[in-house]
Amino acid sequence: MEYGVVGNCKSAALIDRKGTVVWCCLPDFDSGSAFASLLDEARGGAFGIEVDASYTVTQAYIPNTNVLRTVYESPQGAFELIDLMPRHRENSHYYAPPELLRLLRRTRGAPVFTVRYRPRLGYARHETVSESHVDFIKSRVTDGPYESLYLYTNLPHADVLEARPVTLDEDAFLLLSYHQKLRPITLERVILEVERTKVYWLDWVERTIPCERWNAEIRRSALVLKLLSYQETGAIMAAVTTSLPEAVGEERNWDYRFCWIRDATMTLNMLTRLGHFNVAENFFNYLLRVVPYKDDEVQVMYGIRGNKTLTEHTLDWLAGYKNSRPVRVGNAAYTQRQHDIYGVLLNAILHYIEAFKVDVATLEKLWTITRSLERSVMRMWRQPDVSIWEFRTQPAHFTFSKMLCWVALDRGVKIARHVGQPHQARAWAAEAETVRADILANAWSEDAQAFTQRYGSAILDASVLLMASYGFIDPHDARFVATVHSIRRGLERDGLMFRYKNDDDFGTPTSSFTVCSFWLVKALHQIGETEEAERLFSRLLSYANPLGLFSEDLDFTTKEQLGNFPQGYSHLALIDCALLLSGAESAHPPARRI
Repeated sequence: MEYGVVGNCKSAALIDRKGTVVWCCLPDFDSGSAFASLLDEARGGAFGIEVDASYTVTQAYIPNTNVLRTVYESPQGAFELIDLMPRHRENSHYYAPPELLRLLRRTRGAPVFTVRYRPRLGYARHETVSESHVDFIKSRVTDGPYESLYLYTNLPHADVLEARPVTLDEDAFLLLSYHQKLRPITLERVILEVERTKVYWLDWVERTIPCERWNAEIRRSALVLKLLSYQETGAIMAAVTTSLPEAVGEERNWDYRFCWIRDATMTLNMLTRLGHFNVAENFFNYLLRVVPYKDDEVQVMYGIRGNKTLTEHTLDWLAGYKNSRPVRVGNAAYTQRQHDIYGVLLNAILHYIEAFKVDVATLEKLWTITRSLERSVMRMWRQPDVSIWEFRTQPAHFTFSKMLCWVALDRGVKIARHVGQPHQARAWAAEAETVRADILANAWSEDAQAFTQRYGSAILDASVLLMASYGFIDPHDARFVATVHSIRRGLERDGLMFRYKNDDDFGTPTSSFTVCSFWLVKALHQIGETEEAERLFSRLLSYANPLGLFSEDLDFTTKEQLGNFPQGYSHLALIDCALLLSGAESAHPPARRI
């Protein structure tokens, strides 16, 4: 999956190694696609810069930015393509319009290229027509809900619309906008937007706490996490795509353009460790809006605007990534009961209280939410759920879910003590001990020599590797050490990890879930096998795509990246391992507001 991603915390675009936009939704991350050849090469629509076979093409990010640079070189000439979505500070707010800016710079000779501009709005359900106007090329759908798009360029419109070869004798631009622009678009203004956006990202990265080892990988991953945040609400998405399959040809295709509370709270913790309090605070404000104070059920995921209903349906007219059907929009997991959500939420609340100077009014809100979540845990922890892996038809007593219920109670105790409620702390502490005893009695399997996926089974599950990370068990406890070794023997293949090997609702998993391989690295370090952990970590880093990006899954044999992309969960786990192995995991910044 050799794609680059550009974005501005409003939307994003995937660009292949030859400079073709293969995925872009406007005006927002979760809007209908304008270009989706990623999901259907023939019908989906694309926006390419094409050259003949005499050109060599290379691609890299401008260092420490989310600005992508593609270089085209041939004997007759050379040029570069700068891709970005504008983002910079403007007075008291951020300027981040729903736009993709493409700047073409001649560097030598008389280079020739062709613009292939084929927008297909609204997930390409209906025909899109493009017409030349005085100042822009306008594209619109001919049927269905109205959608339109504007392309501003100093290239001849006919050359763009008819895909005629263009000789680049001076710099050119292609500015794709969801809105009609009210100010004249000139090359000078486009260059200014490029420079302002570069400075924004450079300044953001400069505020990232440096690390002596793997600093470049940490910074690239942090840039991905920032890009996945939605400026208007503070939500943090899992990925910018939908329906990229876990394995080619299979139906494990999901829409990840939503805010999973689990993933997002982990991202919050990671970004505050790196010194980025603004992103964390914006997300926490989002949490305060979507998490109910009393009675109402907490969902495992929400829309990026806080919307609760995320009805799943299929786009049957699209062929899917490499013919992997169906293409899905929406995600039925929003209705599921996953008990680990309480633990990750309360862990995040505790982290927020410890990392920020919280005013009394906000602290009172958090205390109300804490009590509500604890009531839910006390009521439901003995019941089955569908787990972190979202089994759709197999509720059970999953070890990870039970363990996170213990985390919820344990963090509730710490929060209660922080706000001066010792009587509540005592009650929750007693229940936490009950949960802990239940897990130790029912999750351990003598046959497997491990804590297993679910009570009363010998099924191995990579999520159990997080037991020490959450403080449930000492990493040197003989049972945890045995668990790490058993899980590695049972689930590792060629340095990569299965989540589990048992059948689920869609058959037997065939690909590696990237975050689980990072979890193994962390667990090996925790039990004292640091040299082996570093060896595996270095090997994992080599599987990043040429731009340093990770998706959700990896093919065991080819190491092809699979699943939705870029995946926030994978990148935050990468940062976590890098900080741990470099000895920087305790270097948390002081509590402050920025």
